Amino acid sequence: MISFFGRTLFCEPLRQRFRTFVIVTALLLTAGFIGACSPKAPPPKMKGVPVTTALAQARSIPVSVEAVGTVEAYNSVTVMARVTGQLMNIHFREGQDVSGGDLLMTVDQAPFQEKLSAAQSQLARDKALHEFKKAEADRHNDLIKEGAVSRSEYDKYRTDEAAQLAVIRADEADLEQARLNLSYCTIRAPISGRTGALLLRQGSILEANRTPLVVINQLRPIFVRFAVPEKYLADVKKVAAAGTLRTTARIAGAGGSAAGGKLTFIDNAVDAKTGMITLKAEFPNTGLIFWPGQFVTVQMILATEANAVIIPSQAVQTGQSGGYVFVVDPKMKAQLRPVTVDRLYGPYAVIVRGVAAGETVVTNGQNKLQSGFPVIIKPSLEGALEK
Repeated sequence: MISFFGRTLFCEPLRQRFRTFVIVTALLLTAGFIGACSPKAPPPKMKGVPVTTALAQARSIPVSVEAVGTVEAYNSVTVMARVTGQLMNIHFREGQDVSGGDLLMTVDQAPFQEKLSAAQSQLARDKALHEFKKAEADRHNDLIKEGAVSRSEYDKYRTDEAAQLAVIRADEADLEQARLNLSYCTIRAPISGRTGALLLRQGSILEANRTPLVVINQLRPIFVRFAVPEKYLADVKKVAAAGTLRTTARIAGAGGSAAGGKLTFIDNAVDAKTGMITLKAEFPNTGLIFWPGQFVTVQMILATEANAVIIPSQAVQTGQSGGYVFVVDPKMKAQLRPVTVDRLYGPYAVIVRGVAAGETVVTNGQNKLQSGFPVIIKPSLEGALEK
């Protein structure tokens, strides 16, 4: 109620607003009191993180060195023409296996046959002339005994005979060269192997000792050239000298094709720039699984380590402080464990310290784990080690 100019007035809207404010305030205070008196709900219980695991095992495994190598032909020859002429015939197919001495190509023989005939004729003429000069020298030999000719005249005939004999020797050399050139018109395989692509076609003009015709690569046996760090040189020489160095080469992406070979070459110097030593191994290549120019993974077995602890390599993670794994303890909780990895052995990591044989390590699901988290082990064949 309000007095204004002697009158008493009532303001109903203000009264209603005040009543609403009082009611709302009472409700809020009541709700707060009830909430303060009610017990707090417990946090939801943490479920286990699903993971796959594998057992760390102790095994005798080889101490090996791996390197990337390049396959090289055991022998490779670029066939060239030894005479200048026209290529008349090709007697093989590209990519064909040939044996040493097989006929490959023929060069036009006509010009060389003519040169051979001319050389034979020249030799015959000079031989006839020599016979005449020899007879003259013999006749003057009788005359000088009788004193019918002077000594100087006799010496002239003997000199002419000797000179003609020298001409015959030169003619014989020319004849032999003509025979060789004619034989060079028949081009044969210098080694056994597989032919490559033809570098010239039939009818082409060849230049002696300058025109390559085809490349022949000997594929059985075959070489693999590779390099290893110099720190392994002493062990490589020691094991190779004992005759027990095993070498294996494997082709990536070829169904795991691999073969065993033997080390045949150790370079006589270490590359000072890279610190690597070049080696070469020989492989029988019976099934022709290796091809010149291929890249292969070479493994050399230097020794055997007994009771080495191995785990799947995917179990090892890398953090700021180095490698680590999650080990599942008897309470089914994951515990972060720093580890030291010595080397990789196929799909496994060889552990020097951090994990003992028989312990269970997490192989999948580490990205959801922290130390102390409970885990649920899912059955999986991926984390199982080979038996």
